[in-house]
Parts: sequence; C-alpha cells; structure tokens
Amino acid sequence: MKKNLIFVGLGSVAVIVLLYFIFSPTASGGAADLIVPVRKGDFTVEITTTGELKALRSVQILGPVRARDFRVNQLTIEKMVDEGTVVNKGDFIASLDKSELFGKISDGQNNLDSEIAEYEKTKLDTALTLRQERDKILNLDYTVEQKKLVLEQSQYEPPATIKQNEYDLEKAKRDLDQAKENYKIKYEQAVAQMVQRTARLRKEEREFEQMKSLLEDFTIKAPQDGMVIYQSNWDGTKISEGSQISAWNPVVATLPDLTEMQSITYVNEVEIRKVKIGQEVEIGLDAFPEKKFTGKVTRVANVGQQRPNSDAKVFEVTILVNESDPVMRPAMTTSNAIIAQDLGEALFVPLEAVHVQNDSINYVYLNNGAKQEVKLGTSNYDEVVIEMGLEEGDKVYLSIPSWADGGQPVKLLAALDGKRNPKDDEAVEPSIEAKEERRRPGGGGPASGRPQRPGN
Repeated sequence: MKKNLIFVGLGSVAVIVLLYFIFSPTASGGAADLIVPVRKGDFTVEITTTGELKALRSVQILGPVRARDFRVNQLTIEKMVDEGTVVNKGDFIASLDKSELFGKISDGQNNLDSEIAEYEKTKLDTALTLRQERDKILNLDYTVEQKKLVLEQSQYEPPATIKQNEYDLEKAKRDLDQAKENYKIKYEQAVAQMVQRTARLRKEEREFEQMKSLLEDFTIKAPQDGMVIYQSNWDGTKISEGSQISAWNPVVATLPDLTEMQSITYVNEVEIRKVKIGQEVEIGLDAFPEKKFTGKVTRVANVGQQRPNSDAKVFEVTILVNESDPVMRPAMTTSNAIIAQDLGEALFVPLEAVHVQNDSINYVYLNNGAKQEVKLGTSNYDEVVIEMGLEEGDKVYLSIPSWADGGQPVKLLAALDGKRNPKDDEAVEPSIEAKEERRRPGGGGPASGRPQRPGN
C-alpha cells in the first residue's frame, strides 16, 4: 500500500514538472513574447483632438446703443432670463435700470418747457417790434402828405418860405424811405431769430421724444429665435443681474444659430503640418457618446499660440459640423478625429513591433527568429505602414523577445543600400542581393567583412 502511495506521489510530481515546462514563460518565449500577423487593409492617419462647439453664426443682443447720446454711460442689469433659455423673436431677455434715464427725461422736460417759453417770448417781441415799425412808416407817410399840402399852399409865399417847405418835404420823404428800409432789415432779423428759436425748440422736442422712446430699449428683447448665451466680462465671469455694461459696448448676450455648428480645436505644432483645409473629420460629443457626426476642416490658423498651463505651442483649427441635431449646444466638448491621410490598402504592423538600430536601421523580429530590416511609411497613433521588408501573412513579435541576442545581425534590404545614415555597425547581416553584389568585381569582395554603407 505504501509503495502505491509512493508511486502515486512520484507520478504527481512528474506531471507537475511536465506541466511547468509546457506552460512556463520560458517554454514559449515568455508571457510578453506576443506574435502578431502583418496585416493588409485600409490604413488611415488620424489626429485626435478635443474641441468645443460654437455656432457658425451668432447675433449679438445689445442694450440701448443711443444711451451714450444722452450721457448715460453705465447701464445696470435689473433682471434677466437664465442662460441657455431658448427664446423666440420678441421674447424678453433682460431689463435695465431706468432711474438715470428718468432723471435725464426730467431735465429734458424742463429744458423743453424753457425753450417753449423763449420761443413764445421771441415771437411776441418780434411781432411788437415789427408792429411799431409799421406804425412809424404809416406816420411818416402822413407827414409826407402833410408836407406836400404845405408846399402847395405856399406858392404865393416868399421864395425863401417855398424853399424851406421843399426841404421839409424832401426830408419827410427820406425819413419815410429810411423807415421802410429799416423795416425790411428788422423783418429779416425777426425771421432769422424765429428760425433759430424754432430750430432750438425742435431740437429740444426731438431729444425729449428720443429719450422717452429710449425707455423701450431698456427692456431688451430677442431679435430672432435662438438660445441665450450671456457675454463674458474681461475677467471671464458671465454677465448677471446687477452687472453693469458700458454704453460704448452694450453687448448683453448672443443668440447663436444652432442649425449650423462648428468645433474649435487646437492641434499640436508637431502635427499641424498634417492638417489641411477640406479634410474629413469624425466628431463625437462627450455629453452624448452615442451621437456621432461628421465634419470638415474649414480653417487652419497660420500663427500658433500657447495655451494656458501648457508649454506646447498649438494652432487653432476650425471644423464645420455637417449635421444638425437639437442636442448640440454651444460650449459642449467634442472629440475630433481628423482624417489627415487615407492610404487605402497598405501593409502595416503595430508600432511596438518596430525597433531601431544605430538611428538608421528599422527592423522587426520575425517569428522564425530573424531580425528583418523594414522600410517604414506613414504612421498613426497605433500602427505604421511597411513599404518594404514584409509581406502579408508574415508574423512578427510585438516586442523584443526574451530570447533575443543583442548581437544578432539584421538582415538588410538591398534597396536601402546607400540610403542609410553612415554608422559603425558590426551587428548587421547583408541581404543576399548585397552579398552577390560584393562578389562582383569592384563590389567590395567578401573580404570586406561588413555591408556597404552610404558614402563608402
């Protein structure tokens, strides 16, 4: 019985040891020694960024622009609707404090009353002055007629008396003519005074009426349908009840047109060269992950800028959203995938599978244990295009395998001979074509002991 137990125990140990060698990491090259196939298919280069929605077109909601004409320079908001309220044209947006304007209207009423009194006084004065001048002319007219009678009755008087009567008639006529000329001048003066006084009266009346009509502008209404987005102050805070706006820049809010939206995003200076106007964009909303939209790059800034709390320089990129959806709101965060390049069918492997030797030789580990040089094409965040060195169906290690020997040579591509950076690398193996080339006269010969390098 004891012998049976011993045999069973030894058998169990043998099975455990066998299973250990079968499933241990060293048996299969290590748990990290993953092998992936070289894939062929559609290859796109995407630049992913985070953006913010903004309406393509917005209408500014203004306070009373004419307030500055009446020296009302600061306007205080008394009441306003909540930001984000969807309004129709003519709906209430905000109301402003009218107390200062009421004071201006009261002063305007006093000025108008005073101007009316001055107008009436001028009208009476001119009427009285002109009446006196007309009476004077009438009296002088009678004097002339009287002098004529005196002259006619003095025909039999001495010559000296006749002569005196003639002088008196001439003088009466001159006084009459002078009075008529004076009347014309005073009449023109009276007309000018009345015109001036009338103009001043009309000005006061017009200003008074404008001030009264300005009261309506202190109740701000929506100029069109839209969603209310309040203006930000210089320090980034939003306008609210109790805030003051300047009569020189009386913007209270904006009404964005939500039917056409755009995403404003920023691309790192390293990748901005890949972004071009017209490129397609896939857009998502952080608030609604199930929603997917498309867009197109419409503007790429020529000048970079530095974002707050970042050392990297970025360039502003504007993306027009093709679709319209009621869920889209200004300032929503978007995830943008800019399709910078679409190669169609291409061979590609994960970026982790490609390694570099001497800063000039890119290679992969094949599943047969060889180190194969590859020529790389464009890449995205995860994969890189293989232009030469691999074929569809080949299998490569995703990382440096645990059994790899640092001194193992790389099988070079003959097509890249003379195109690499000159490096003093002993651990490379010339390709078959390179070896054949060296055996030819003038090709370097087998005695050279190393592959041809650019510049040799």
